[in-house]
Amino acid sequence: MPEATQIVFKHAEVVELLIKKQNIHQGVWGLFIKFGMNATNAGPTEAEIMPAVIIGVLEIGLQKFEKESNIALDAAKVNPRVRELAEK
Repeated sequence: MPEATQIVFKHAEVVELLIKKQNIHQGVWGLFIKFGMNATNAGPTEAEIMPAVIIGVLEIGLQKFEKESNIALDAAKVNPRVRELAEK
């Protein structure tokens, strides 16, 4: 089997990992991505230059959401406190 060159995650998987990394146990948290934009002149050749835009990812993180969705999870469900698990 060939060696993998990419590992892909769904949005909810990234949110779950970030919730656990930050040790969050309450609230609905969702994926947050901050983009930055810059303009430049670019083209396939010097004779075919045109105005262009470059969009970079500046930050990836979590933000509070009102309800669960495909990009937002309830921290109490995906990262319950240890005491809460023992009581169930």
